Amino acid sequence: MHRYFAGLAEATFQTQLGVVDPPMIDYLSDLLIRFVRNDAVHSVRSVNGRPLQSVTEMVSEATQRLGDAKRRIHQHIGDFTLFWAGVYPEALRRPGDPSDVASDQFENYCTQGRRAYRIASSIDSSSNNGPEPVVLERLSEHFDLCCYGLREVRRQWEDGDDDPSGPGRLLVN
Repeated sequence: MHRYFAGLAEATFQTQLGVVDPPMIDYLSDLLIRFVRNDAVHSVRSVNGRPLQSVTEMVSEATQRLGDAKRRIHQHIGDFTLFWAGVYPEALRRPGDPSDVASDQFENYCTQGRRAYRIASSIDSSSNNGPEPVVLERLSEHFDLCCYGLREVRRQWEDGDDDPSGPGRLLVN
């Protein structure tokens, strides 16, 4: 599965979009792999262990953390918003909402995602775990392009997968 998403991401970003940034593309394909598991999507927890479901809750929790923990939460906010705005933007629309409300929620996710990656890139990490700050900074700077690229990756896996139990059906909310 890793090779499948890595190949789709590489083909989409390098060939279709002309983005030659292997560390960023690798990060995006790893994001797809991590978020195949629903527990990874909601991996940020409050101090008392409750999974945080909304961006607002995650941002609030990040303000209460320091150092590596703060960086991890901001990175997760970036990942969470990029995943939903890029792969499943229709999930940000609620049934019955007028299109301007849905657009506002999409824009809010993009704004929060850019901001979170920028903050995460600026926090010094005492551990060598996680991506280099420069990758997080580029994700912030190119958030909209990454959203578009991830939508294209999704389109390719859906168009190229005729088997309903195959990889194109793995990422569901």
